[in-house]
Amino acid sequence: MKSETPAQLGRPRAFDPDAALDRAMHVFWAKGYEGASLSDLTRAMRINRPSLYAAFGNKEELFRKVLDRYMDGPVAYFAKALAAPKAREVVEEIFLGTVRMADDPKIPAGCLMVQGALACGNASARKEAVARRAASEAALRHRLQQAKREGDLPKNAAPAELAHYVMTVVRGMAVQSAGGASRDQLRRVAQIALRAWPKR
Repeated sequence: MKSETPAQLGRPRAFDPDAALDRAMHVFWAKGYEGASLSDLTRAMRINRPSLYAAFGNKEELFRKVLDRYMDGPVAYFAKALAAPKAREVVEEIFLGTVRMADDPKIPAGCLMVQGALACGNASARKEAVARRAASEAALRHRLQQAKREGDLPKNAAPAELAHYVMTVVRGMAVQSAGGASRDQLRRVAQIALRAWPKR
């Protein structure tokens, strides 16, 4: 019996899934979950609907994969910032990463997790984005709790409140960026926010 060649086993994908995901990310980012139609997505991804369903599942599943890509790509700076040696440096790196994103011409302005799901009628997609935002805040809270244990924050500091404060500023900066704020304007917001950071 003859062995089957790869061509006989099935046609290889005629597109790059990573590039297609990047393009889908830009559509969701610019138009939000609700505003991104399947036609918008397939046109941007340069594939047809059957290929989209076969490779990525339905629109909700595609959105989840896009959020994964977003966390590992444009906002990867957030996880790296958590590794900074001092709590103030962690927060400064998070703010500066947000500023740098606003100045990157290769990506839409603002934040995918804010714009993609705030005005979203799909409960599952909204819940997914909310869960991701909560996970980011929890990761920062844990890092600040560690800083407090190490004496890097004052004894009266409240890590949970500080984490909530930082993420509120970051999301506000993202909204301002989507509204056309310049890199310098966002940098000044970051500098003012850092002045409120507790001193030991």
